[in-house]
Amino acid sequence: MSVITIERKVLEKNDQIAVRNRRLFEERGIFTLNLVSSPGSGKTSILERTFQGLRDTMNIAVIEGDVQTDLDSQRVAQYGVPVVQIVTLGGCHLDANLVQDALTKLDLTGVELLFIENVGNLVCPSNYDLGEALKVVVLSTTEGDDKPLKYPAMIRNSSVLLINKIDLIPYLPCNPDTLRNNALKINPDLKIFEISCVTGEGISGWCDWLKKKECPVK
Repeated sequence: MSVITIERKVLEKNDQIAVRNRRLFEERGIFTLNLVSSPGSGKTSILERTFQGLRDTMNIAVIEGDVQTDLDSQRVAQYGVPVVQIVTLGGCHLDANLVQDALTKLDLTGVELLFIENVGNLVCPSNYDLGEALKVVVLSTTEGDDKPLKYPAMIRNSSVLLINKIDLIPYLPCNPDTLRNNALKINPDLKIFEISCVTGEGISGWCDWLKKKECPVK
């Protein structure tokens, strides 16, 4: 019982800070996405493709979360995108307080779209509100088409599913229709994009959706 009580208190404190983060994003008209996945699904590669697709139309910034190293933020910085790295030193997820601290180091002037790339983990991040508008979960075809059934909480709490690495489908025992249907059984309202960061397939549709979902500057 004490463990449940402690967890509840931690989440309540997190949610209070998340409300402040969300208020900041809304006041500045910043569309903020919490990008979540298991390790190696291709989150950073998706960001790179997104930068290429939106570089002339939207001002983007990134908060990078990782257990160790700033390698992903170095990749992001090569595109001229403002980025702040959070190194959790073993922590399996970002929380609202870490995001709040990162925001003090990030110039949000003119930013329209903010990506928070979470730590690679499909369990803990599902419970933590960072103040984002939406959670975007990435599943790659290399992980199998039963992944949504194994991690239903993340699917249930996300608004968008990116099925990545579709260029590998001919070489894998993964049926994209089964993957999609398994996800929709859990969350029928999911918006789903099938993409490949190698070939670029599906990226334009994803970028077009981001343009339409852009929050108006207030």
